Amino acid sequence: MKPLELEVFSCRSDNYGVLVHDPESGLTASIDAPEEQPILDAAARRGWKITHIFTTHHHGDHVEANLALKEKFGLEIIGPVNEAVAIPGLDRTMADGDEFLFGEHVVRVLETPGHTAGHICYHFPDDKILFAADTLFALGCGRLFERPAADMWHSLQKLAVLPDETAIYFGHEYTLSNARFALTIDPDNQRLKTRVAEIEAKRAANEFTIPTMMGLEKETNPFLRAADPSIRRNLVMESKTNEEVFAEIRKRKDNF
Repeated sequence: MKPLELEVFSCRSDNYGVLVHDPESGLTASIDAPEEQPILDAAARRGWKITHIFTTHHHGDHVEANLALKEKFGLEIIGPVNEAVAIPGLDRTMADGDEFLFGEHVVRVLETPGHTAGHICYHFPDDKILFAADTLFALGCGRLFERPAADMWHSLQKLAVLPDETAIYFGHEYTLSNARFALTIDPDNQRLKTRVAEIEAKRAANEFTIPTMMGLEKETNPFLRAADPSIRRNLVMESKTNEEVFAEIRKRKDNF
């Protein structure tokens, strides 16, 4: 089985777009549909015809181009069952644990409520790729709009058990702000300090910070590290639950 081909590009003010192409079947999926023209431009660059949209959640900056792309390509839109009424042009719904084939590549759906009530991520286990959208970012996680902090903590734990070598493609370029905030939560983490310097250099050169790796996130992302003793000491929350520590970290980021 030939490896998947990916085209990553920027769109809107800070969204990432990703096209996923299976060279054997010719299928091409857009991960969400943030903005029509950048998606069309990316497909044209590679000579791909878009056959699917894999929708992660209902926010406008992730579904804006659904109907335009569907009209142009006659594609199939897949998305979360728990947000079905809010996703334009939805053809097929997916729930937690569902699997389907993209060509010969297995796609496993992980429900990750928190940012929205029905947010899902798309995991390609054999390819070691996760499309996490607005659940997990490089050094961050999504704001909590529709579900409480405890739900997002459990969603992140569901992702954190994936193999360390899993490449994570996320929905927004928030990495520099996330990095600077992470240092306020985990100031003694030497691996984090090194990573922040690398990120500052990349962003100064206007380079993307996508993808990240699950192993690296577990070492440096404070939103995955609520159980870490040094973070708990820094927050003076040694006796609190993981959910409470996570909620405090999320609250601080909201006000950062």
